[in-house]
Amino acid sequence: MAYLKNLFSTKRTPQSEPIPGSTQETNSAGGYSFAVDDWVRLERFLVLGGEGGSYYATERALTLANAKGVQRCIHADGPRTVARILEVSEAGRAPKNDPAIFALAIAASLGDDATRRAALVALPRVCRIGTHLFHFAAYVDGMRGWGRGLRAAIARWYENQEAGKLAYQAVKYQARDGWSHRDLLRLAHPKPQTESRKTVYHWITQGWPGVGDAPHPDDALRLIWAFERAKRAASADEVARLIRAYGLPREAVPTQFLNEVSVWEALLEAPMPMTAMIRNLATMTRVGLLTPGSPATRMVAAQLTDEARLKSARIHPIAVLSALKTYTQGRGERSSNKWRPIGQIVDALDAAFYLAFQNVEPTGKRWLLALDVSGSMEGGVIAGVPGLSPRVASAAMAMVTAGVEENYQMAAFTAVGGGIGGRWGGGVSGLTPLSLTSRQRLDDVLQTVRSLPMGGTDCALPMVWALQNRLEVDAFVVYTDSETWHGSIHPVQALREYRDRMGIPAKLIVVGMLANAFSIADPSDAGMLDVVGFDTASPQLIADFAR
Repeated sequence: MAYLKNLFSTKRTPQSEPIPGSTQETNSAGGYSFAVDDWVRLERFLVLGGEGGSYYATERALTLANAKGVQRCIHADGPRTVARILEVSEAGRAPKNDPAIFALAIAASLGDDATRRAALVALPRVCRIGTHLFHFAAYVDGMRGWGRGLRAAIARWYENQEAGKLAYQAVKYQARDGWSHRDLLRLAHPKPQTESRKTVYHWITQGWPGVGDAPHPDDALRLIWAFERAKRAASADEVARLIRAYGLPREAVPTQFLNEVSVWEALLEAPMPMTAMIRNLATMTRVGLLTPGSPATRMVAAQLTDEARLKSARIHPIAVLSALKTYTQGRGERSSNKWRPIGQIVDALDAAFYLAFQNVEPTGKRWLLALDVSGSMEGGVIAGVPGLSPRVASAAMAMVTAGVEENYQMAAFTAVGGGIGGRWGGGVSGLTPLSLTSRQRLDDVLQTVRSLPMGGTDCALPMVWALQNRLEVDAFVVYTDSETWHGSIHPVQALREYRDRMGIPAKLIVVGMLANAFSIADPSDAGMLDVVGFDTASPQLIADFAR
């Protein structure tokens, strides 16, 4: 028995050692987890990116590791990789489009001929606005030369847009990352197929020939005329009239008028694009347009809770969560601006968060939603949002499932040792049941999790605790970075013991909250699944798998 207890057991193995006969590898914390394959890692990177790094890796190191993973996918099957990039980008499944653009640039630069062609064909569908195109130009410029194929793809981006839409792109998205439309037009030389398009190209590269008092006779060019006219405006009222008449976006408004209520009122009525509205809630409140019970406040609240408009604009839940976090604190993250939050707007943002996910049908299953609140989960940020660590964000992700299921228990877990994420130190051991409900506002939920103590990582605790308390669970959902190392039994062993002793074929769903290479799910066990945190498709996938 000494051999079994001390040296070799496939049923109970310390997490500091691999399970005998398994494919486990050393994770970043020194414990053992399962390595995800390159396709899973590609999915994680496309959704979560590498911005902010993690507790164990700098932003540069994490991005470099993921870039190598993207390259391996490209070399294994380039067209499949491009198709996956396109799928995630077009569906709005990621908080930011930047990882998809970066991966597309890799495919367009380092893939074989078929892959490069596929990437350049996908370019206008992934890079849908001028800012996306500038990002792509900056990425690809660092990886390859500007050959004929790349120039032709950029030219097609311009040629395939109607003159009026192209004018809007040029006015709203003028420059980014050291690139401008002028730079790209001079590189790509798109052919102007109409006089309207020829005038737009001329304005971009050489400027407007002159601004008369009368609007331009060509409908496609009136936005540019109004933009140039706004530069000479003498009053906020004049700018507001131009906004209402010609649909000028916020980027076309001279800086000196951006604190005027009349200007913001006109922008809101234009109507303002959903993404711009969410980003400017604090500004509209600060300047006095949004006040309790005002028509503007009612309009904004109605638009924020318009599910069809949220989906059409590809509004990601993280964008809403970021806005909610910033708006409720009443001060800017990077500025000294302050405002008094309006309850009606906060409630609308809270509702918009859930609406931004795909519709989730309840399963009637018994759930344990387990949040890893160990110190390593406090490293890094989700989609570059200040203060939104994987530890805190996991609570918001769990609330999506809690919001549709009746039979669930939510809990947070951490282990003795680890201090604030390290191997050695204090911390509180065990699992803490949380009394969070879907009726609580998200800002309250985030604050509750933010105040929990942090320690080491033991991802077996949810299953161990459920067995100890004879809690009947059909599906364990663990929100984690999978950097587990502390426990005397591996999570997969704890799940199998739970199944055997409770007589329940319980499933394990691992929600990866970082774009790293590890998972606590055994890929050989059909009752375990990996999904990506804050992929808008994940909550429904979780429900389908449990069902």
